[in-house]
Amino acid sequence: MSIVSDERLRQIAHRFAELEARLASGTLEGDAFVTASRDYAELEPVAQVAGQVATMRAEMADLQALDDPDPEMRALAAEEVARIRAELPGAEHRLALAMLPRDAADQRPAMLEIRAGTGGDEAALFAADLYRMYERYAAEQGWRVEMISANASDIGGFKEVVANVSGTGVFARFKFESGVHRVQRVPVTESGGRIHTSAATVAVLPEPSEVDVQIEDKDLKIDIYRASGAGGQHVNTTDSAVRITHLPSGLVVICQDERSQHKNKAKAMQVLRARLFEKMRDEAQGAEAEARKAMVGSGDRSERIRTYNFPQGRVTDHRINLTLHRLPEILEGPGLAELIDALIAEDEAKRLAAMDG
Repeated sequence: MSIVSDERLRQIAHRFAELEARLASGTLEGDAFVTASRDYAELEPVAQVAGQVATMRAEMADLQALDDPDPEMRALAAEEVARIRAELPGAEHRLALAMLPRDAADQRPAMLEIRAGTGGDEAALFAADLYRMYERYAAEQGWRVEMISANASDIGGFKEVVANVSGTGVFARFKFESGVHRVQRVPVTESGGRIHTSAATVAVLPEPSEVDVQIEDKDLKIDIYRASGAGGQHVNTTDSAVRITHLPSGLVVICQDERSQHKNKAKAMQVLRARLFEKMRDEAQGAEAEARKAMVGSGDRSERIRTYNFPQGRVTDHRINLTLHRLPEILEGPGLAELIDALIAEDEAKRLAAMDG
C-alpha cells in the first residue's frame, strides 16, 4: 500500500482550511456556495484522517529525537514510539481508503428492480423473498422503501417488482446486489421433494434528480389504459394505468399500481429517469458498463453472483468466494450486512491495489 507523503498531508490540510475559511466568510452565494459546500463535505473525512496521521508522525519524530539524560524518560519515550509505530499503519490504511475516488452516485437513493428469471413460479416466489430481504435490511438501516410497481404471480410471488429506497448512502451499499441470484430448494409446488434451482435478477440504479436527467415532453409517448389484476381481481374501473415510451432511447415503463392516473404517471417518470440516468452512466463508463451488463446477465441459472442453498442453510457469494451458513438470518435482512460489508471491503482492496500498481 502506498504511504501518503508528508507533503501531501500538508496539501490536504491547506485545502481543507481554505475551504473552511471560504465558507465561513459569508461571501459565497449561489452555485459558488453549493460547489464549496460539496467540496468541503467530500474532503472533510479525508482531512480528519490525514490530520491524525500527520499528528502521529510528528509525535513519533519528536520522541525519536528526544535526547533526555534520564533513563526513565527515554524508556517512556521508547514505549510511546512503539505504540505509535503499531497504530500508524492502521491510520495510514484508513487514510488510503478515505482518499479512494468515490462514485458520485454513492450517497443517492436507489431504484431496486427484481425480476423472476429461470424457474417459473418458484423463481417468482424467490423474487418475492429477495424483495422482503432488502425491505427488512433497509428498515435496519433506517431507510425508506416505497414500492413503485409490481407484477404479481398467481401464487403470491413477483414476476417483477420495482421499488425506491431512500436514505443516506443507499446506492453505496446496494449497488453490489446487482446480478443474478440463484436459489436451490424444494419448491412448495413440488410434491416429490426434489430440489429445484431457480433464479432472479436484481438491478440497482442510482436515483437522479430532475436536474441530472431532463426529459422533454416531445420525446415521450404516453398511453393510458385500464389496469388489470391477477386472476381478474382488483381490476380498476377507470383508465389509470400508464405506459411511457421514451422515443429517443426506446425505453418503456409501465405503472398501474395506483388508482390515480397522475400518481402512476409520476412513478413511471421516476423509474424512467433512473433508467435513463443509468444509461448515461453506462455510456460514460464504457467497458466497465459492459462488464456490469454481463454481470446482470439474462436471468439464466448459470449466470449467478450468489447462491442461496436451503437444504444446507448456506449463502455463497461467488464474486468473493464467501460462504455463510446463516441463510435464515440473511433472508430476514440483518445477516445481509456481513455480505455487503465483505463486498465493499473487497472492492476497496482491489481499488487500493490498482492505485499501488
